[in-house]
Amino acid sequence: MSPSVPLQEMIRAIRSARTQCEERGVIQRECAAIRAQFRQADNEGRSHNLAKLLYVHMLGYPAHFGQMECVRMIASPRYSEKRVGYLGAMMLLDEKQDASLLITNSIKNDLSHSSQFVQSLALCTLACMGSAEMCRDLAPEIERLLRSSNSYIKKKAALCAVHIVRKVHELGELFAPAARSLLSEKNHGVLHGTVVLITELCERSLETLERFRKSVPELVHIMKGLVLSGYSPEHDVAGISDPFLQVRILRLLRILGHNNEVASDAMNDLLAQVATNTDSTKTAGNAVLYETVLTVLDIKSESGLRVLAVNILGRFLLNNDRNIRYIAMTSLQKIVGTDHIAVQRHRGTIVDCLKDPDASVKRRALDLSLALVSASNIRSMMKELLNFLSTCPLELKSQAASGIFTAAERYSPSQRWHIDTILHVLTTAGGDVRDETVPNLIQLITTASELHCYTVHKLYRALLQDISQQSLVQVACWCIGEYGDLLLKGDCEEIEPMQVNENDILDALETVLQSHMSSPATRGFALTATMKLSTRITENVDRIRSIVSIYGSCIDLELQQRAVEYNALFKKYDHMRAAVLERMPLIEKNSTGQINGDSTGELVKEAQSIKVLPDPPPTQPAASQINDLLDLLGGPNETVKPSSPPVHSSNTSSSPGGDLLDLLGGLELMSPTPVTALPVYEKNGITLTLSCEKQSETNLTVTLTASNSTDSDITTFTLQAAVPKSVQLLMKAPSGDCLPAGGTAKVTQVVVLNNPNKVNLKMRIRVSFTSQGVAFQDTVQVDSLPECR
Repeated sequence: MSPSVPLQEMIRAIRSARTQCEERGVIQRECAAIRAQFRQADNEGRSHNLAKLLYVHMLGYPAHFGQMECVRMIASPRYSEKRVGYLGAMMLLDEKQDASLLITNSIKNDLSHSSQFVQSLALCTLACMGSAEMCRDLAPEIERLLRSSNSYIKKKAALCAVHIVRKVHELGELFAPAARSLLSEKNHGVLHGTVVLITELCERSLETLERFRKSVPELVHIMKGLVLSGYSPEHDVAGISDPFLQVRILRLLRILGHNNEVASDAMNDLLAQVATNTDSTKTAGNAVLYETVLTVLDIKSESGLRVLAVNILGRFLLNNDRNIRYIAMTSLQKIVGTDHIAVQRHRGTIVDCLKDPDASVKRRALDLSLALVSASNIRSMMKELLNFLSTCPLELKSQAASGIFTAAERYSPSQRWHIDTILHVLTTAGGDVRDETVPNLIQLITTASELHCYTVHKLYRALLQDISQQSLVQVACWCIGEYGDLLLKGDCEEIEPMQVNENDILDALETVLQSHMSSPATRGFALTATMKLSTRITENVDRIRSIVSIYGSCIDLELQQRAVEYNALFKKYDHMRAAVLERMPLIEKNSTGQINGDSTGELVKEAQSIKVLPDPPPTQPAASQINDLLDLLGGPNETVKPSSPPVHSSNTSSSPGGDLLDLLGGLELMSPTPVTALPVYEKNGITLTLSCEKQSETNLTVTLTASNSTDSDITTFTLQAAVPKSVQLLMKAPSGDCLPAGGTAKVTQVVVLNNPNKVNLKMRIRVSFTSQGVAFQDTVQVDSLPECR
């Protein structure tokens, strides 16, 4: 290729290249020719060569060697060269490069040029790549041009001033008087740039914001002129007069009217006019209406105007455009707490959006539908939500189930309705519910004493139909174990009579124990239920003894240990079996949302009642995590033993394996002694406290309690601990892995320490969790444990 080929021929040659290697060769030859001509002093085709180099730059090839040529061409007196030079500066230079400082003087000279087009080039370049130093040097020139008589220059200068204010905040005061005077301009381009500049100034300075609140009447006058003006071909967009300027003015009014009654009153009538006179059948009109709604909801507007804004969002929900429906539901969700009644009027439309095929719209509709549930519409809304749960995508089942549980607990009209609703959810999405669902439902069943017969019959039917939903099976097994005698009577008036004998119940529980779908926790519920039935039936005690004895050699350590304990009840402590396995007392929920048994001083409450399985041996973390944790306590000669808790499918607590036998052997009752909780970690909204209790001279039980004070749920919460090597450490299963927002529930972690050498105890704790999709990890060292009792 000859160096003198035009730009069009070079583009044609590059596009005709068959391979990337061929294209690279064409570009390298042309760049070499351009570089050679740049070195010539009398180069007449500089603008032509720089234009070709800019095309090469847009293709992604290096073109930095043209930076100095841009500087020389900007200083050229010829407009054709100056234009290409400024274009090259905007593309090849930025504020981080020293070459950009070389054009400061040229820009300053061109800002005073007699030609408006040369001034425009300088303004555009400064607004595109001006550094903070350049902005400070040239700000007076920009302020002077804002007062120019040329509308074309004032428009460019206003946008350049926006860039300067963003780069150097303190220069905003320089432009405020000129911006105030530009509001009287008739040119829409100047007005648009001025409104953008004022918005930037008000967002960055409270003093400037107060000053420009006096300009609200002028902005209202400009906006009324746009809304009520006739057809203008120069500014018309789909029948809307300059919607871009309207949107900018509405955004500025929203800033000026926020938390200010005087400014809000001055714009109320205007907002009503815009809301009623703007065509909603066009995209441009919807953009203006949406900004109007946001402004109405953000200022101190009248109640009638807020209702009008909500009605506009309701019309958006009927739009065929999914994006418009999405932003409508996003806005409604923000105001449902303050304008609940107005949003309720559009409940039917919102519920219909649950059937939308778009996943994002469906998720927003679910959030908004859950927020609309109240005591007056709980039955109708729950019917719609349950229908949605049965057909919703898998990624929404967990969210829908959690929302239904919360709404049912808050607004349930009766206990029976509450139980039926939760059972329906467990039947539909039992595998997607949270861990706390099982203990919460158990607590609800125990408090509804008049519904025990009804509940056990219904759960027994559900157990026969499907044993794949683990949460449902766990509750069913617990209920059968507690109220199996009511199931055998078969005289429940609230449900269709069902003849059930002892063998049928044991067959159902044995099916759960033998099913490959049952988790270890579910088998534990079934085994305990089978054991409890030994005191509620009379003819099949030997079969129960046989079932329990089988699992005494189970490969699962939890089932094996529990079965051994139950066998001990049959053999050594058979005279106490009825007292140990008596019906559970009332389970109460404390203020933090945790479920506790009624502390009436009874000997044994089914060995921690809700979950009778012991904790498995501690699982070891990954090798990299172990090595990290080993270094936590520091010191080259100190060795530590790390441990992390085992993972359970249920968040209920379990007792150590030997607690039951120890209780039966010693029969020594000790009143609980209060322990002191020591705060050891307070960061990211999480508070972790540590308390300890001495079991013997060498054994110590440490309890870690975590709570979440943030506004969002925290998931995958885990704790790991490291202690000196001479200390034996065993971490029990945590009470859960989720910390609800607002501290409504806590997670506890029990750590058992054996210190035979009585060394000085210290502990290093690693906290890991996920908040709003972001994973966090932190460590804390406890050099001395609190006083143990």
